[in-house]
Amino acid sequence: MTHADPLRATLARLLDWEDAHVGFEAAVSNLPAALRGRVPAGLPHSPWQLLEHLRLTQRDILDFCIDTGYQERRWPEDYWPASIEPPSTAAWDESVAGFLEDREAIKRLAANPEIELLAAVPAGTGQTFLREILLVADHSAYHLGQLVAVRRALGAWPPATVA
Repeated sequence: MTHADPLRATLARLLDWEDAHVGFEAAVSNLPAALRGRVPAGLPHSPWQLLEHLRLTQRDILDFCIDTGYQERRWPEDYWPASIEPPSTAAWDESVAGFLEDREAIKRLAANPEIELLAAVPAGTGQTFLREILLVADHSAYHLGQLVAVRRALGAWPPATVA
């Protein structure tokens, strides 16, 4: 074990821990389909918008890290869904699955000893792999907090348990 191994393990764990806030799985669990496209009074986003924004942004950061031919996306068009409502229940489920899949890929990136954490991302302008991993964790925590607030305002927090 090298000195970097505990850091890598902590970074990988940071992406899905619930030590300081609600985790992704809890934030999206058991939300009734009828509420997924509702924007509560006084808040700017629906649960769908927040979920899709989380997925799209995380995917963009992953692509930035692993694709040497990465092309910068347009802000905000490519980072937020066009509609406040998911087009279908399947779209919601696919977004959840896509977020989880990409999060696992970023965890593998963080844990990979062949990736120098302080090295510049090849497609970037000086951003390091460490910065991008921390950015994903920070961004996700922020918007998960928003998602919990939206669910509270919609009367859907805490999530109902599945029997």
